[in-house]
Amino acid sequence: MTTRITDSPRTAHTYELAPETLAGIRALLDAAFDGDFSDEDWDHGLGGVHAYVEDEHGIAAHGSVIMRRVAHAGRSYRVGYVEAVAVRADRRRQGLGGRVMAALEEVVDGAYAFGALSASDEGAELYRARGWHLWNGRVETCGPDGVRHLPDEEDSTYLRPADGRPLPVAAAGALLFDWRDGDVL
Repeated sequence: MTTRITDSPRTAHTYELAPETLAGIRALLDAAFDGDFSDEDWDHGLGGVHAYVEDEHGIAAHGSVIMRRVAHAGRSYRVGYVEAVAVRADRRRQGLGGRVMAALEEVVDGAYAFGALSASDEGAELYRARGWHLWNGRVETCGPDGVRHLPDEEDSTYLRPADGRPLPVAAAGALLFDWRDGDVL
């Protein structure tokens, strides 16, 4: 049986996805993250635009971009935050991750001040190759108990200018991400 790798990703908002498509995406993410993909992680990837590739075995690749608020140097930005990026094990190294990211970056370019994501060590190479830049400044969140420093996120937070414009933020100040349950980034 031959797999099709020429298919372009489909894009849809969460509300447009059928329950069986959402179940297939969740199954992919559970498998790709070796069971370390929590209900909170799942929730973080919902409510935005999904890009996904299907083949005869189901969902082969997925990513989503959701809106987050990020404050920097006295200004709040609407940011396209990339979540839940994964490729099924048997389809890795075939360009699907790049295709999914291209679709998500199109959304970032059209709707947000810039893109942001938190990369695993395994995923960082893909993002760097696509023009995402490691943030060299401080990362914080504003939670129920006030502002909290997130030093563990400072070596995995990547930003991407939207539509080729320069990034509107500089490493001289902190990025202050909105609060959410589970992993903040």
